[in-house]
This record gives sequence, C-alpha cells and structure tokens, in this order.
Amino acid sequence: MTKAFLATVAVVIASTIAHAEDDAVRGEQRFTDCAACHSLMPGANNIGPSLAGLFGRKAGTTADFRYSPAMRQSKITWTPQLLDEFIADPQKLVPANRMPYSGMPNAADRADLVAYLQKATK
Repeated sequence: MTKAFLATVAVVIASTIAHAEDDAVRGEQRFTDCAACHSLMPGANNIGPSLAGLFGRKAGTTADFRYSPAMRQSKITWTPQLLDEFIADPQKLVPANRMPYSGMPNAADRADLVAYLQKATK
C-alpha cells in the first residue's frame, strides 16, 4: 500500500466520523420535540417513558410506566432501524399506541435523531 492510499483512507475515515458527530449534534436539536414528553434520565418517566437504555430493550417494559396494551403486546425490541420506523409513523408500526405524535416524515431528520439517541441513551 502506498502512503497516498493510506492518507486517502485516513481522510475518508476522519470525514465519516465527523459526519456522524454532526448527525448526533443535529439529532440533539431534533430531540427538543421529544423532550416535551421523554426524559433521558433513568427512571424519570414523564408523559412518555424514559428513553435511558432504549436500544436492546423490549417495548412496553420500562418499570413504573403505564403503556398502552398495543405497546406492551408489540413484541418489539428497540433497534435503530425499528426506532426510525416508529418515529416515521408511530401508529403504523404500533396501531393503537398512545403516543400522540404524528411522525417525523424526513428520513434525514430521523437518522440524526437516532444517531443522537444512540449516544444519549446508553
């Protein structure tokens, strides 16, 4: 491998990492809409459940939160892909859930929000 090739690979990797950081920064701005109902603090449920530890968790299982029967019975385990689908149209993915949100139609906005939540909910 030549030095020029390695330098090119390094630049591509660095720009990809920087782009991912930008996504999360933009996603934090998108989260302001969600923060009206959801907290990122463990155990801090509001109108909606806490999102702490979201990824890998079964939907409808946060302690001390009263979920809709539809959400409890959904058999969803949250992944970035499923969250993207849910945020796009919550009623389509889980009909009769109680989340009063019409959805985020812009795929880039959803990707930014999911990137932020992947960092913020660990």
